[in-house]
Amino acid sequence: MQLEQALKQAKCTFPFTHLGAHFQPSNSIFTITTWLPNAEKVNVIDLASGKPLGSLKKVNGSHLFRGEFNVKQAPQVYAFEVANTQGQYQVVDPYQFQEQAYHAVHFIDHSAQNVYQQLGAQLINLDVGLEAPIQATRFAVFAPNASAVSLIGEFNYWDGSCLPMQKTDFGYWVLVVPGIEAGAKYKYQIKDAAGNELPHKADPVGFYAEQYPSHTSVVYDHQQYQWKDKAWLKKAKNNKYHQPMSIYELHLASWKRPSADSAETYLSYRELAEQIIPYIKHMGYTHIELLPVSEFPFDGSWGYQPVGLFAPSSRFGTPDDFKFFVDQCHQNNIGVIIDWVPAHFPEDGHGLARFDGTHVYEYEDPRKGWHPDWNSCIYDFGKDTVRQFLVANALFWVDKYHIDGLRVDAVASMLYLDYSRDEGDWIPNVDGGNHNFEAISFLQWMNTEVYEKFPHAMTIAEESTSFPKVSRPVSEGGLGFGFKWNMGWMHDSLHYIAKDPSYRRYHHNEITFSMVYAFDESFVLPISHDEVVHGKGSLLRKMPGDEWQQAANLRAYAGFMYAHPGKKLNFMGNEIGQAAEWNHDSSVNWHLLEFEKHQGIQNLYRDLNKAYRKYPALYELDHSHEGFEWIDHGNAEQSILSVLRKSTDAKQKIYVLINFTPVPYENFTLGVQDEGVYELILNSDDKKYWGGAHKTNKKMQATSEPWNDQPYSVNVNLPSLACLFILFKG
Repeated sequence: MQLEQALKQAKCTFPFTHLGAHFQPSNSIFTITTWLPNAEKVNVIDLASGKPLGSLKKVNGSHLFRGEFNVKQAPQVYAFEVANTQGQYQVVDPYQFQEQAYHAVHFIDHSAQNVYQQLGAQLINLDVGLEAPIQATRFAVFAPNASAVSLIGEFNYWDGSCLPMQKTDFGYWVLVVPGIEAGAKYKYQIKDAAGNELPHKADPVGFYAEQYPSHTSVVYDHQQYQWKDKAWLKKAKNNKYHQPMSIYELHLASWKRPSADSAETYLSYRELAEQIIPYIKHMGYTHIELLPVSEFPFDGSWGYQPVGLFAPSSRFGTPDDFKFFVDQCHQNNIGVIIDWVPAHFPEDGHGLARFDGTHVYEYEDPRKGWHPDWNSCIYDFGKDTVRQFLVANALFWVDKYHIDGLRVDAVASMLYLDYSRDEGDWIPNVDGGNHNFEAISFLQWMNTEVYEKFPHAMTIAEESTSFPKVSRPVSEGGLGFGFKWNMGWMHDSLHYIAKDPSYRRYHHNEITFSMVYAFDESFVLPISHDEVVHGKGSLLRKMPGDEWQQAANLRAYAGFMYAHPGKKLNFMGNEIGQAAEWNHDSSVNWHLLEFEKHQGIQNLYRDLNKAYRKYPALYELDHSHEGFEWIDHGNAEQSILSVLRKSTDAKQKIYVLINFTPVPYENFTLGVQDEGVYELILNSDDKKYWGGAHKTNKKMQATSEPWNDQPYSVNVNLPSLACLFILFKG
């Protein structure tokens, strides 16, 4: 194919071979060739001297221009003065910067972090000997099986023939374009191996993206935001296992909506910071966890079908706005965790699916590469480039956005080749088993990188099976996560609490069984968004009984959660006893706080958080046998549990007594370990929690009567459907 035809059809694979400047010192001939579809006349200017070199001539009447100049020394950098029917303009030829373009791939395989430091649209300064460097953007994209890739954008009227990119030996396509600044909109026009044009692709490493319908990538400057959270990052390096962690899970789009008369669909990151942070501080949570913020096309996916892994969703503002949100949280001593989705991605045309006409990111065989539950593609965890891409993304959020934790979604679907598949619909591993060794090693690498490079950060697995050592170090044969969601506790305890109290005696093991394995992993106890949607009912509506009993059951269950070893997570709306299921298209039902019942439930969650943070016995040994003892786990007949939580030095002891029936007990005997005074520090039946205000003891004196295999005992008035926290005072 003639060069002119290849350029016109945007099928030029190696433009640096044909375009740009070529100097022959032997005969002092300086040749310049350029392709300018909108040009009629082209003159060349030496930018160092400001002097004209001469003009270029059209080749065969096309828009390919070429000129030869007899010079003693090639100019360091030159520009074109272009004239057309609309006027004149000056442009610096991008094809004279081959070395600078190739810089993007010189270090790409050395470190996962190089992916987001080298690929995508990187703002650079070209130091070419002028008084000031030339500002430019370096573009690099991985499309190993494409026959041609062009950079398109507002700057060239989305014309794929204007800026063909250069293919490198590594499968990356590169180009440096002077004059493109932050805010420029762009995509990639890609031709597959047969020369067929694909849907225009957003940048897989794009840092900012527009919403529907364009889904256009936007050049972004990561250096402009000035962080003010140095003190927080230093503090966050403390051992998290021995710190309180009470997480408020929220969906940015539906935590609170703009007022009815607002033209905006969502609150912005900055507006959310202004409203969420005071609420979190008031409620006493230590962290917030955001449903995925990576750019995603479909609102109804809640972010779990991401396309732009390196871009915070522009629904709520700019990347700097999101940095402001995180920064403000940190300055107010609130950690920020984000949901991260490396398990799958959707088929949207502008995204990663069949990126260059082949399976660049996903497994080719649908028995491994297609997820039946979510109708989405599965990353090929066996490809080095895909693994590096995903590890880089994990590091990117912690590095560029100071994120404190990654809660990794759908880990079980990654670990098992037969996850949600029928016999014959999956491919066994090399040993004939169902473990995905490639995904396992990827997760180990990701966790190793995060913890080595960012000591303040943590990773949390949403993993629903008995896969061993999920939250144990890689050096010990584990996956390397810091924490794991305790899905077994969640399932069993919710199943138990939904029972009519009169039947709970027959299901007592469901509320106690979690302690059999409570220290096998470093657990987070979750009541997440998945439990209050899709017909499962809100947390309040899971509770049996009349209106008062439902609220009392919820309060008792909340007390049980905070008494149980493990960090805590509650989804928004749980803390006010929202009656309706979560709806991603509307706000939390904040109007319910006009009623005493919902005020009371909110007050309880606030006081549970504050007690949890105040008393080390409730958090220091969350992940160790030494911090927990059963006082009585066998009282199925009365459906009463009694437990002891202890601090690291065992000097602080808190007894928790939970009555899961509507029957109150006068002078209920509780076995204790020490002689002395005991003080009631929290009672879920208190009037301020909309409880029954059953008269109970504020202080108790232990007697030498042994009980529950303990040397001493106290007598307690135990209200119905209530949880009591009792501190040993000495």
